[in-house]
Amino acid sequence: MARLRSFQRLAAHFVDIADFLLVYIEEAHPSDGWVSSDAAYNIPKHQCLQDRLRAAQLMREGAPDCPLAVDTMDNASSAAYGAYFERLYVIQEEKVMYQGGRGPEGYKISELRTWLDQYKTRLQSPNTVVIQV
Repeated sequence: MARLRSFQRLAAHFVDIADFLLVYIEEAHPSDGWVSSDAAYNIPKHQCLQDRLRAAQLMREGAPDCPLAVDTMDNASSAAYGAYFERLYVIQEEKVMYQGGRGPEGYKISELRTWLDQYKTRLQSPNTVVIQV
């Protein structure tokens, strides 16, 4: 939940330059599968889209101001973006501009914040060249 709150704060901070979307995908640690000892919720593996929609509502509660989408039961979005099980992206004009590492270790809000700060600077000073090393 802390990561979700951090994401929501980031979205609120950059609402003037970006649209944010949460996509709920396959449950990383279902209660009837690979259980995590620190799991915040007891969510069984999704058997149908209704199961996934119910579980997604828990994410909605953690970030009520962010739009929420739910992946298909064949996990098309997760497979297309390599999202297992958390991942941050910036997509602009159908092109991936930023791809964070896979979660949980690679899920770094601070890294995305830096990218968005640099992007905002470029928008405010279009003649400035920002080079990422």
